[in-house]
Amino acid sequence: MSDSNQPTDQTADGITPEESNAAAERALRRATQGGPTRSSKKSSRSGRDPELIGSAIDKLVVEQGWQRDNAIATLTNSWAEIVGPDVASHCVPREFNEGTLKIEAESTAWATQLKLLQSTILAKIATAIGDGIVRKIVIFGPQAPSWNKGAWRVQGRGPRDTYG
Repeated sequence: MSDSNQPTDQTADGITPEESNAAAERALRRATQGGPTRSSKKSSRSGRDPELIGSAIDKLVVEQGWQRDNAIATLTNSWAEIVGPDVASHCVPREFNEGTLKIEAESTAWATQLKLLQSTILAKIATAIGDGIVRKIVIFGPQAPSWNKGAWRVQGRGPRDTYG
């Protein structure tokens, strides 16, 4: 008998079923566990490789020195999440200047309450946007309306003398 009459365990490509199964298992392992790590070697094409938009924006913020401005924008946009919805419904951040955050309360009672919570609010802000950005909080109540309208003004008692 010759060997050509016996069935072989090879496919048309010349690969045995065991080799095919082993290759399939390796491919499955790579797909589920992650393949071999690729080196993060940069291309020599002067930074023209594709990059995720989030990391590109983060890099731009750092390069331009916008970290503090970005943190203040985060504070303003996330005010309710930082201080809580109850407190945020009664006050708003109005101004930030050189480490001082000015907060306006809707009433004098809430201004007093916020002054008692000032250290807690400052700690929550430091946790949310970073330590040292907001160093001081100034809290003020609602402002009285201004009766000064127009370019010309007359000295005197003002609107009090018109109600009599």
